[in-house]
Amino acid sequence: MTTGRHSTVDLDPSLDDFALASALVREAGQLALLMRMGGLQGEAKTSVSDVVTAADHAAEAYVLEQLRRCRPDDSILGEEGASVAGSSGRTWVIDPVDGTYNFLNGSTYWCSALALKNSDGVLLGAIFQAEEDKLWLGGLDRPATLNGELLGTFTADGGARNVEALDQLGAATYIHPAWLADPMCAMPWHAAATSAAALRMLGSGSCDLGRVADGELGCWFQHSCPEWDWLPGHAIVTAAGGVTDTVSVNGLTWYLAGGATAVRELRGALTSASVT
Repeated sequence: MTTGRHSTVDLDPSLDDFALASALVREAGQLALLMRMGGLQGEAKTSVSDVVTAADHAAEAYVLEQLRRCRPDDSILGEEGASVAGSSGRTWVIDPVDGTYNFLNGSTYWCSALALKNSDGVLLGAIFQAEEDKLWLGGLDRPATLNGELLGTFTADGGARNVEALDQLGAATYIHPAWLADPMCAMPWHAAATSAAALRMLGSGSCDLGRVADGELGCWFQHSCPEWDWLPGHAIVTAAGGVTDTVSVNGLTWYLAGGATAVRELRGALTSASVT
């Protein structure tokens, strides 16, 4: 098939879900990168840093078309508007370009991500960071991998990362500057941020969560994540033996990932600033 000037492949419907997800995020990421190389303009959605490009739309359209071919009974939900009601009880969740602000400004820190869920929870996650050729994959009954290599971040050395304290770890996070003006959000964020050994704010939640799974980042927290920003990484972190959690503080839902001790301490720091 052809998307704009860029050719993409029709995938084999006989692929299993993990192989299909891997192929989809690879193709979506490579399509987006080719389109950026050809020149793109961004369009603001909610702010100057919340943007969308033609590459976001084209990558999502490709994944949507392939899923409708390969998994015609499944539902589909996409960040850029894809919405298909299926009959299987399963839903594919698409983030065609996570970190579009980075992507548009020439950073390599962006990815294409995909999750599959049913009524019991998330079944798999796939994240592909095209410019660094990194593919994270994992899910139920499938250990997490990075480019096919098993991740032992939370299981090696007797599970040491699961017991490592928050004050010994770097925490990845994101908060829009406008939210810092709201004390109901800023106070919990500050409490969690000041509990970590270091902070990283890199601009792609799925890239962050892949790096929590592989051990490059210690833990992660962020509020108000839509499913496409959360489910792919959530699946991979848990498949790597890590822990994920959510907690409501002052009317906002916070999403947490990392080792068991760090996640517990993040939750405690966030709730320490509760005023409701």
